[in-house]
Amino acid sequence: MVTISVKNPMEMLIREKLTDQFSPVHLEILNESYMHNVPKGSETHFKVVVVSNKFENTPLLQRHRLVNQVLSEELKNGVHALSIVAKTPSQWEDSSKITEKSPACKGGFGR
Repeated sequence: MVTISVKNPMEMLIREKLTDQFSPVHLEILNESYMHNVPKGSETHFKVVVVSNKFENTPLLQRHRLVNQVLSEELKNGVHALSIVAKTPSQWEDSSKITEKSPACKGGFGR
């Protein structure tokens, strides 16, 4: 029996689904779980940067809805938070191409 250890299975699944759906020219998946009060090695908080021709003539809100739809199962089963940057290739080229760091977690409960 062969046991295959898969590091970061949720990240890999997110990468696969976004690649299949959007054929991105640029894709970043950042696991930001370490910034939150979760066990070490968790995969619960992600930021994705998706640059795709499929976002042409699509409003930003609709782009976010499309990404959320593709990852709906992950959002129901373990992914607690998803930050999305969704751009067209021309928007990406005109940008700094630097993914802004997410704000620090405040710990919830209004803290």
